[in-house]
Amino acid sequence: MANADCRNQMSMEKFVLLRFGNLPELQILLCLLFLAIYMVTMAGNILIVVLDVADQHLRTAMYFFLGNLSCLEICYTSTILPRVLASLLTGDRIISVSGCMTQFYCFGILAATEYHLLAVMSYDRYLTICNPLRYATLMNSSVCFQLVGCSWTSGSLGSIIVIILMTKIKFCDSNEIDHFLYDSSPTIKLSFSDTQLLELTIFTLSSIRSLVPFLFTLASVCIFNTILRIPSTTRRQKAFSTCSSHIVTVTTLYGTLIIGYMVPTAHHSKDLHKVFSVFYSVLLPRSTPSSTV
Repeated sequence: MANADCRNQMSMEKFVLLRFGNLPELQILLCLLFLAIYMVTMAGNILIVVLDVADQHLRTAMYFFLGNLSCLEICYTSTILPRVLASLLTGDRIISVSGCMTQFYCFGILAATEYHLLAVMSYDRYLTICNPLRYATLMNSSVCFQLVGCSWTSGSLGSIIVIILMTKIKFCDSNEIDHFLYDSSPTIKLSFSDTQLLELTIFTLSSIRSLVPFLFTLASVCIFNTILRIPSTTRRQKAFSTCSSHIVTVTTLYGTLIIGYMVPTAHHSKDLHKVFSVFYSVLLPRSTPSSTV
């Protein structure tokens, strides 16, 4: 909700990201940690993409989806971490409004794409194990391209609506955002305008863009019934390990998203919101073979 006691409305030209506080020791530690995560993430996902393109034995639907997820994670990480690293190294916490909106827009599109790709990959695993005889027909190259295309374009419209609404709100004198990236929740707290429509829109779009793919993913848990009927112990253990690790990754991702975005901001502290944001935007692996293959 907007701040009711604000007297001076103003349109912001820049914001100050407070990040994680002013402790120098913490800044150095976080800088080294985020740099290591960024290098490992980029190297691992670039390797997956290169192998996916170069090795003809990997020209299957599963690796096609995995390659797209790796491309997404490269973009996802590059949208957030370079700006955070530059801020930690230089001490410059100022970010322009256009920079904020660009980061938020890219973040929204990539997040929505990720949810749909994970649902598509769950469907792919479901067909592989539960309907192997028709898999080649149901998951042909044309279907794969259509599913990936829909996943990449799914988040554009919703992100545009949120951006338009956010550009119309007014702010109090303070332009300090208590976060390490530009996000809707801490920004709304600075607003003097009535933000009920914006908050309702964010909640609705978050529900549609995350819960629907999540429920679709959970619906594929019937795959475990098929796994239990596999006569070979080795094949059964391999199939169970593959699907269970994917479910754990999806559940962890959606759990942090729901707590961080869909629970009203008054129900959790700013620091806890930062922790969840770091977890799902930086720390959570998405395209590792153990979680997707």
